[in-house]
Amino acid sequence: MIELWFVIIAFLWTGYFVLEGFDFGVGMLAPIVSRNAEERRQSLETIGPVWDGNEVWLITAVGAMFAAFPAWYAGVFSTFYLPVTLVLVGLIVRGVGLEWRGKVADPRWCDLGIVVGSALPAFLWGAVFADLLYDSLPAALLGGAFTLAVCALHGAVFLALKTTGPVRRRARVTALAASGVAIPVAVAALSGLGSLPALASMASLAAATALIWRRREGWAFAATAGAVVLTTLAVFMELRLQPLPGLTLAEAASGPYTLTMLSWIGLITLPFVLVYQGWTYWVFRKRVRTAIPIGYVAGAPPR
Repeated sequence: MIELWFVIIAFLWTGYFVLEGFDFGVGMLAPIVSRNAEERRQSLETIGPVWDGNEVWLITAVGAMFAAFPAWYAGVFSTFYLPVTLVLVGLIVRGVGLEWRGKVADPRWCDLGIVVGSALPAFLWGAVFADLLYDSLPAALLGGAFTLAVCALHGAVFLALKTTGPVRRRARVTALAASGVAIPVAVAALSGLGSLPALASMASLAAATALIWRRREGWAFAATAGAVVLTTLAVFMELRLQPLPGLTLAEAASGPYTLTMLSWIGLITLPFVLVYQGWTYWVFRKRVRTAIPIGYVAGAPPR
């Protein structure tokens, strides 16, 4: 049960980083790939129907840590109280910006909130997990730079996949530029892990660059998502040995009865969550064009 719930928690964190990763990237890059209000709306509309659902993965991952590994949960969130608080502030600011930008006369402050609220968690989560592994400020800064760069690349590829016209073209150019930063930073950040998933993650980022150059946005997005999955796998393979200094996985876990009850709850609820979110992405699978109504993100009535 202990190993099973560690795998479940790793899966939940992986889902969060894959899905919120492109959310963060889109939020950071919307001002770069957009030249006017309509293009900004088009960019943000790509995440409009899904961004809040993607955050559920974070809530579920943290809740599972609290229930299955309370000592690990307490150690992580007390040690990293300030960065985790800043992550929550960033998510709140981003949510307010996304919801209110179409309801105010001047949306510039909302747009700034979206950029800051996307970049802050993207950097801080990498810093937190790198510090968990290496207990070093330089490693934390490098980890934060890595996740920030990968989120930017992941978001740029997603924008190229989900938009049309000038935004799509600029998103491809931005993705190529972001890969020029993400790949060397990935080499520096992941080489210390030395595991097969870490090496495969670097290769996946290189493949994404080649695919976006060839305008294969769908495959490029699969490659950036694969890089995120492989990186998370490499990190949790290390954390499995020692989730916190001086604490083993068995020592951090709840009792057998608690883990058994959690397993039954997860068996009943998790499939419904996965099916519902998969259905959401299927419904909103088409590219976003500039002529469609503003919808979820901007909040203004259709023209």
